Amino acid sequence: MPSAIFTTWTTYGTWLPGDGRGWFTHGRLRSPDHLLRFESALRMRDDAIWLDPERRALIEKTIADHCVIRNWALLAVNCRTNHVHVVVVAPGRPIDVPREQFKAWCTRRLDEQEEAAGSSPREEWWTQRGWDVYLDYEEAVEMAVSYVRDCQNHPLREFKERDLGR
Repeated sequence: MPSAIFTTWTTYGTWLPGDGRGWFTHGRLRSPDHLLRFESALRMRDDAIWLDPERRALIEKTIADHCVIRNWALLAVNCRTNHVHVVVVAPGRPIDVPREQFKAWCTRRLDEQEEAAGSSPREEWWTQRGWDVYLDYEEAVEMAVSYVRDCQNHPLREFKERDLGR
């Protein structure tokens, strides 16, 4: 089986270094640091971005369209109010992580949508990096797909994002 990739990234300003939920740097989960969180917020160049249902649908469609172009098998995609999860099968271990391609194409489509609505495109839509895991065995792929499709769609998850995440 070719490698599947489970990739996740967050929207700009919604999960800053020092965050109370913990935060990742250099592949390690770090403890909350309220001073660092405050300093990170002060450095932001724009407001945090929360995705409405229309933008979320556009992002999911853009990812699906890009997978068709690249001939990748999209196993699961779920765009939430402040992050995106994707599980995709691509041959080998690509040097270009699909996450960066997805983020670039989603940025283009979101900017086009903003311009069509008469607004200026945002300077930043996404955090700089994200999280990628290669899934080399079928059980891991099934677990990732289940997490993206089922756990992310749980009604309490939506409540948490909407009411507690901001």
